[in-house]
Amino acid sequence: MYLNTHTYYSLRYGTFSVKELCELAGRNKATAVALTDINNTSACLSFLKMAAEYEFTPLTGVDFRNGVQQQYVGLARNNAGFKQLNDHLSAHLHAEKSFKKDAPGLPDCYLIYPLEKVIADKKTTFRENEFIGVSVESLRKLKFSGYLRYREKLVLLQTVSFRSKKDFNAHRLLRAIDNNVLLSKLSQSEQGCVEHQMLPPGTIEAAFEDHLHILENTQNLIAGCKLYFGFGKARLNRNLQVFGNSREEDAESLKALCIKNLPRRYPNASEAVYARVNKELEAIISLGFVSYFLINHDIVEYARSRNYPFIGRGSGANSVVAYIIGITNVDPIELDLYFERFINAHRHSPPDFDIDFSWKDREDVTAYIFNKYENTALLATYVTFKRRAVIRELGKVFGLPKAEIDKLSAGFFKIEDLDEMEKLVFRYSYLIAGFPNYLSVHAGGIMILQEPVHNYAATFLPPKGFATIQFDMHVAEDVGIFKFDILAQRGLSKITDAIEIIKQNQPGAVVEDMENVSVFKNDPNVNHLLRTGDCMGVFYVESPAMRGLFIKLQTEDYLGLVAASSIIRPGVSNGGMKEEYIKRHRDPERRKQAHPVMYEIMPDTYGIMVYQEDVLKVAHFFAGLSLEEADVLRRGMSGKKLAEGEFDRLEAKFRSNCREKGYSEQLVEEVWNQVLSFAGYAFPKGHSASYAVESYQSLYLKYYFPLEFMVACLNNGGGFYDVETYIQEIRKCGGRVHAPCINKSDHHTVIYGKDVYLGLGYIKELEIKVVQHILENRNFFGPFSSFDDFIDRVPVSIEQLSILLKIDAFRFTGVDKHHLLWKAFFKLSRSKTRTDQQLLFRPPHRDFELPELAHSFLIDAYDQMELLGFSLHDHFRLLKNPMKNSAVKAADLQNFVGKEIEIYGNLITAKRTATVNREYMVFGTFFDPAGDIFDTVQFPRAAERFPLHSKGIYLCRGKVVNELGYLSVTINRIERQETVGDPRFVNSAWKALPA
Repeated sequence: MYLNTHTYYSLRYGTFSVKELCELAGRNKATAVALTDINNTSACLSFLKMAAEYEFTPLTGVDFRNGVQQQYVGLARNNAGFKQLNDHLSAHLHAEKSFKKDAPGLPDCYLIYPLEKVIADKKTTFRENEFIGVSVESLRKLKFSGYLRYREKLVLLQTVSFRSKKDFNAHRLLRAIDNNVLLSKLSQSEQGCVEHQMLPPGTIEAAFEDHLHILENTQNLIAGCKLYFGFGKARLNRNLQVFGNSREEDAESLKALCIKNLPRRYPNASEAVYARVNKELEAIISLGFVSYFLINHDIVEYARSRNYPFIGRGSGANSVVAYIIGITNVDPIELDLYFERFINAHRHSPPDFDIDFSWKDREDVTAYIFNKYENTALLATYVTFKRRAVIRELGKVFGLPKAEIDKLSAGFFKIEDLDEMEKLVFRYSYLIAGFPNYLSVHAGGIMILQEPVHNYAATFLPPKGFATIQFDMHVAEDVGIFKFDILAQRGLSKITDAIEIIKQNQPGAVVEDMENVSVFKNDPNVNHLLRTGDCMGVFYVESPAMRGLFIKLQTEDYLGLVAASSIIRPGVSNGGMKEEYIKRHRDPERRKQAHPVMYEIMPDTYGIMVYQEDVLKVAHFFAGLSLEEADVLRRGMSGKKLAEGEFDRLEAKFRSNCREKGYSEQLVEEVWNQVLSFAGYAFPKGHSASYAVESYQSLYLKYYFPLEFMVACLNNGGGFYDVETYIQEIRKCGGRVHAPCINKSDHHTVIYGKDVYLGLGYIKELEIKVVQHILENRNFFGPFSSFDDFIDRVPVSIEQLSILLKIDAFRFTGVDKHHLLWKAFFKLSRSKTRTDQQLLFRPPHRDFELPELAHSFLIDAYDQMELLGFSLHDHFRLLKNPMKNSAVKAADLQNFVGKEIEIYGNLITAKRTATVNREYMVFGTFFDPAGDIFDTVQFPRAAERFPLHSKGIYLCRGKVVNELGYLSVTINRIERQETVGDPRFVNSAWKALPA
């Protein structure tokens, strides 16, 4: 009987998992175990589910502590008591306040105070549900205290935190990490006792042979506890079941929405459309998912009312009902999306709707959900200790020098060469790696429940202020809670920001309605960008790999884009099916090599599995499983939990059906292995189609409004590439990029015609309050007329003003920045107090005669590198040695296919990829002196000899390869080119500036 046990969800304290606790209880033949993690109920539901496989009685509760100091243990007598414990814990976690020494009245709980605490507090009054906990160690204290007479209140409270001395050592290390102290400095008060281990029942009975009433009291207490949560087949749907007033009214509302919106989506709807809608509605209503659809519809309608862009995706994008009522913009009829992919009679969970919002809007949408729906919380995720990070932390608490910690973390050592302390770090890093470190917030999961959130766990309050439950999505699904995914991305805000910038920069321009995607799909100019891979800045498709794929496939339509965004995924790509798809796409004759049945099943993808739906098609049409069984099989392959033995049963049926159809064993094995390796990585077709819609919106803006679109990219954090690469793209589109300017720049980047001014926010070490002062003053009183005018109007220190001068933000004055920097030191006294108060009378400014000061573009370039992180000047002008005249340009590579060439390139990005032999290849992307992009490939030998360690300009030597129209250079030698040194360290004019 153990009423106080801890798992590693007693964060940075406990030392084993829930499963290991159950196994420990089984080995020790425990009759009852209460999981009471410290200020945490993360593991309670998992414990109840797992304990059903063992022979002990499971109880749940909380060990309430202030830091490590135990106040009392609360046990739930029933489900109401579990909620009371969660309410109490959550209130303290939200307010970040300590627990009082006495527990509040929690009528459906048992509250146990440890004997040591009772003695220290001289507690003499106890409620009916309050008890005194006695352990084997504290029993001797009981004999000499006055609490022996509290016969009815005494129960066994044997704490279990460790399995062995090794666990205790790991615990001490965790406590040292938590307190950020050396292990030798860890206070005794900050750690548990090594005796806190699970003792066999016989040992406990022997210790309490003179106090058997304590054990009897404990048995009675255990008998008074009974919790129930359905798991497995007994699991209920805990989501909000009624959106309006009743289930019947909800069903009629969903039907009415379909009737109202169907003509807009299908102006000339066929009988097939009506049949699909009726089939879906019947399934949605019968399976009880109506409220799920209505809630998602309510969320997107709120977004529309606020003009927030969004993308509805996930398996729910296969639903024609979702398309008609506006949750998604993907037409399942057009794309032949399988109904059974998102819902079927065997599915007890609702379909997935992942709804992407702009990163700027997601928080407001989340607030709307919390304000409208009562029982709401975010889902947590467990941030675990990663092994390298653990090594670093353990190295610190053991006091190892940094060099040794670096060596251990990097893995550059042999075990036999380590000293004893280093071996300890190495050994315990294996034990602690994988432990939960702290609770964080799931990327977008929100629970909207029928019953109060605290029925299931406690909540904490992250910085953004939305209550977050203490368990993750897997625990939630176990008990019947299915999340709503409210996600954030920057691609959508690029679109909305681009439209606003267009309105400001080109007031007369006509911008198409972004919802009218069919216009973009059928625009040859937009499709030309796809075919040529000219997708810089476009959401999801701008990477070098996608650019190369578009060129190889000659992608030029919506369906081609949908396919491309799926075959780039690991499931297709790693199995060699990507290359085969490209070849069959380009060569109709090669399609004849496909198995006739596979080609008949998937004619649009040439008999190759590309989408998750293809798993359903193969399992149904090739292997003869029902569509419902096929989806269950797909879910099992994707890592979803199935009933025990279900996956094996379906695999056996898959194989036996194939044999009955007369397929050879070799073919059956080949197809099964393809399905098995593919299903876990593939996208649903509707998911790819949803992303393709957003990509087309961005492609339209990029073609017709390239400068405004690229400015929007910069203002939303870029994308796959760095800022410098997007600046290069702006220049390629005819824009002129300027350094930040006092009179032209905002905090973010702005555009005037074709002139793009980088934002003041890009300047490193420029304080935000200085930027605010500049912008507020300029907005109220107009542009600055001179340097002196700026000094009079804006309170700024000489240090901050120096930063603005070095970036040449006052170039509108026509005065050299070096002269202005000298004047700044004369005009501003660093000891003089500046004020925000505007001057009523401005004192006259005295000017100074200064000698001629040296200046060159090199100084500007290095100032920009220091303050912006990159130079706006041509990088190739910074080379120390002139470029070879024989070097070719990227635009001319098609003239040198199969030939060895030399080409200069400024590195944009490099990607290391492991080969089947566990060697590494490197794929590089560069732009040449003309600003054109080219790609390189380094096979393992070249990658090892010539590593790409850093950005810079390289001279690339290699052979030009043409792969289905995609040109690249296979590198045999590559050398980083030396640049001119920083002239600021040798230029006497700068050296003589005041300190």
